[in-house]
Amino acid sequence: MQLAKVVGNVVATCKDPNLIGQKLLLVQPLDPDRKSVGRILVAVDSVGAGPGEEVFVVRGREASFPFLPDQVPTDLNIVGIVDHWTTSSNARR
Repeated sequence: MQLAKVVGNVVATCKDPNLIGQKLLLVQPLDPDRKSVGRILVAVDSVGAGPGEEVFVVRGREASFPFLPDQVPTDLNIVGIVDHWTTSSNARR
């Protein structure tokens, strides 16, 4: 699992039939200090997240598990919305 921030929506009029009805969002991976790391990615949303929210994402084959028995072709899925988080480094601020 990795932390990320939802930074936008994706609209795709032509996509895999198994993605029809699925919400696609742009996410920016974050480090423990809430700094952006890596590139912005496209994730399928299985929890109803929205722009500006911090979320948990999973990668790989496990990203499709929340949709079983449907077979959604994804390797990045939002599986949780973060309410609050701190680390020892950002708790001192």
